[in-house]
Parts: sequence; structure tokens; C-alpha cells
Amino acid sequence: MTTHLGPLAPTRHWLRAHPLATDAVLALGALVSMVVGSFADPHGPHGPTFGTRTPEPLSLLLMLLGAAALVFRRRRPRTVLAVTCALSLAELTTGEPRAPVAMCTVIALYTVAARTDRPTTWRIGLLTMAGLTGVAMLAGPLPWYAQENLGIFAWTGMAAAAGDAVRSRRAFVDAIRERAERAERTREEEARRRVAEERLRIARDLHDVVAHHIALVNVQAGVAAHVMDKRPDQAKEALAHVRDASRSALNELRATVGLLRQSGDPEAPTEPAPGLAVLDELVGTFRHAGLPVQVIVELGRGRDPLPAAVDLAAYRVIQEALTNVRKHAGQGVRAEVSVVRVGASVEVTVLDDGGADPEPSPRAADDGAQGAAGEAGGGHGLLGMRERAGALGGSCSAGPRYGGGYRVHAVLPVA
Repeated sequence: MTTHLGPLAPTRHWLRAHPLATDAVLALGALVSMVVGSFADPHGPHGPTFGTRTPEPLSLLLMLLGAAALVFRRRRPRTVLAVTCALSLAELTTGEPRAPVAMCTVIALYTVAARTDRPTTWRIGLLTMAGLTGVAMLAGPLPWYAQENLGIFAWTGMAAAAGDAVRSRRAFVDAIRERAERAERTREEEARRRVAEERLRIARDLHDVVAHHIALVNVQAGVAAHVMDKRPDQAKEALAHVRDASRSALNELRATVGLLRQSGDPEAPTEPAPGLAVLDELVGTFRHAGLPVQVIVELGRGRDPLPAAVDLAAYRVIQEALTNVRKHAGQGVRAEVSVVRVGASVEVTVLDDGGADPEPSPRAADDGAQGAAGEAGGGHGLLGMRERAGALGGSCSAGPRYGGGYRVHAVLPVA
């Protein structure tokens, strides 16, 4: 929190950096005020007059000692208050004419009130007020109802009240500053958390896009290389699929990277994120790659459409699961995809029969991708699916099926 002090800022900074010098200046000012005030007679024939009386040497000595004690008011506030009270009592009972030594007590009482708590201020303030006023009324040379006696009572009371008010304001300002600093730290932590979440989300999208399309490109390129000499027409068809898959990968990468652009950038993507509305196109790419896929979608008629986040998560789960089937399952594998709305949730299930490959499937080593091996930190496919489901308050599980094959099952809450 920055405070602008204006042209007096250098002086104030110097005074704050040298508290003893500040108190010495204050003590000197108090001494000058007391000496000047000791020459004034408030009971002149035509009002207060100056120069009609002179202070006694004892009064000058008491004023000097009281001012000297004020130099140490911040280091020993209660001790200084006790000393100035003793000097004021001595002046009240011996001084003639009266000198305003009580001014030192007023300053010392203010310091104590500003540097302690409210109950202590009340106790010390009342004791000081009652003690000085009582002695002035009972033992002083003036009548008990003299205005000087009432002035002592008023000035000591105002000093205690002013010190308490300054302490309260200082505590209030400190509390505001602490809350502001804490809020600033909280905002910075929240910003870092949001940045980390956004980076994780973008990394997850990049993995889904790259893994899916590169797997298809790899399969179709292998088919083209295998049949290039004997069946060039089929090789051309496979290369056409390679071109389409690479174009789709580039478009999705461009859309994903576009999320990092400034909000006002005219090149930022405006197309909607993929979802179940383009599920047939997604499944078609796998069918062209030689993976038979059966799809069942039951979202219920007349129901509200799925939220965009749920729609995207369901699409990405299916995309990643089918990609893993195509990459890791055996020859002749078949897959089934079902998306069913059950109550307040959407259940996404992707099954495969394992194909005709008798060897153990390596897919668990790739992503955890469908198996417990993913818990040990293999790839990112299953982890990404679980993160997507978990971000929506749902769950995702994957593992071998009885009789062969794998099963991916995700439950995504709609609300």
C-alpha cells in the first residue's frame, strides 16, 4: 500500500527513520511552550496578560526535567509518564506562580495511550486525571474551582482519548494493509493455479488430437506401403485418407493453439469445439482405417442438450479410447461405442473384443491406457480421460474385459 505524502515526504521519511531526533524536537517545542506560557498571567484586569509574572527557578528546573524526559517517551513510555507525573505534582504543590509542567504529562499520557490497549489506557488515564486534578484542587495554591485545575482534567482526558483514537486508527490501517496483501497473494496464487489448469487442459487437447490423427496416419501409411505395388488404386485411397487425417490434425492443432491468442486477435478460432454432433465423422475415420465400430447414442428425446464441457469430454474420451484400440489391439478387432443418458449423468462406454492377436496387448504400457499400468505413469491417454471426467465431477475407469479385449467406461454428470 503506497502513501503519497506530497512535498513534505522527505522530511516525514527522515523523522520516521530517526525517532529519537523527532522526540528531541518535540521535547524542545514543549519546553519552549512551557517557558513562554509561564510568563503569561490568565487573571489580568483585562484578560490574560504577558510578562506580568516570571517563573521561579524551581519551576524552570521542573520544566527542563520534564522536557528532557520526553526525549525517551517511545522507548520507556510508562516510565516517562511516571516521571512527568511526579514533576507535575511537585510543581502543583510548590510552584508559585504556576508553570504549565503538566504539558509534559499530557504528551506522555498520549504516548502511553497510543502504544497500549484500551483497558490499560482507561486505567492509566483515569488514574492520571484523578491524581493530578485531585492534588491540584486539594493541595494547590489556587481555589479548587480554578480554571487551571479544570484545564488539567480536560487536557489529560483529551490526551488519553486522542492516543486511543490514534492507536485504533493505526490498528485499522494495519488490518486493511494486511488484508490487501493477503488478497494480493491470494490473487497471485489463483492466477498461478488457473495458468496451471489451462496449460494442463491445452496439453490434454494436444495429446488427444496428435495421438488420434497420427495413429490414423500411421495405419493408412502402412496400408499404402503394403499394397503400393500390387494394388495402386487402394494405395491411392489410403494416401487420400492420410491427407485427410493430416489436414484434420492441422486444423485441430490450429484451433487448440489459437486458445493461447489474445482475446482481440482476429485470427483467434471461432469454430465450436468438437462434440457428439460430429461423432459420426470421428467414427468414420476409424472405419476408413480398418476398424469396424458400432455406435449407439441414446440421449433421450425432448431433453436439454448436453453442456459444452460434457459434450467435449464425451467426444475426447471416445476419441482416445478408439485410438488406443486401433494402436494396440490385435488383428480383426471390433469396437463398440455407446453413449447413454442415465438420469443426471451421461455414461460413455467403449468396448473392443481384443481381435485375433494371441499375444498380450501392449496398450497398458502405453497409456496406462487401459489398465492398471497407467497408474504407474506410462502415457497420458487414460490420465487425460480421468482428468476430463474428474474436472466435471465424474469418473473414468478402464481395464481388461472377461474373455478378452478392453473396456473404457466414463460417467459424466450433466449438471
